[in-house]
Amino acid sequence: MKKQGNKILRIRGYALALIFIGMIIMYAGVFFRTIPWLFGIFLFVGLLPILLSFAIYFWVGMISTRALTVQCPNCERHTKILGHVDFCQHCKEPLTVDKELEGEDFSLDYNVPHRREKAIEEKKQDGNMQKDEQA
Repeated sequence: MKKQGNKILRIRGYALALIFIGMIIMYAGVFFRTIPWLFGIFLFVGLLPILLSFAIYFWVGMISTRALTVQCPNCERHTKILGHVDFCQHCKEPLTVDKELEGEDFSLDYNVPHRREKAIEEKKQDGNMQKDEQA
């Protein structure tokens, strides 16, 4: 199975796909160029995904300026992280900025506050149980 990529790159990929979808819809209108109103509808409907992709690219650009930049321990290159856990943009190594989640199995659910708190609580309980067993 292919590893997931960085969130910023995935969102940009969806925006690029929207551009191509819009172009295909607009191109389909060429087959109806003898019917001007239908041709216009295809052009307008094809323009909508292109405008949506423009909005998504703008939004991702604004998010990218606020993202944390960290150095990947695997490839030693700088990458931007959204949330508490994300993948490296270059080598797809799972990364976290939360010290309490280090050593845990990687899950994008840790970006959701209540799931992250639950995982941290479970880790603390497991640590307490191991200390009790050693004593």
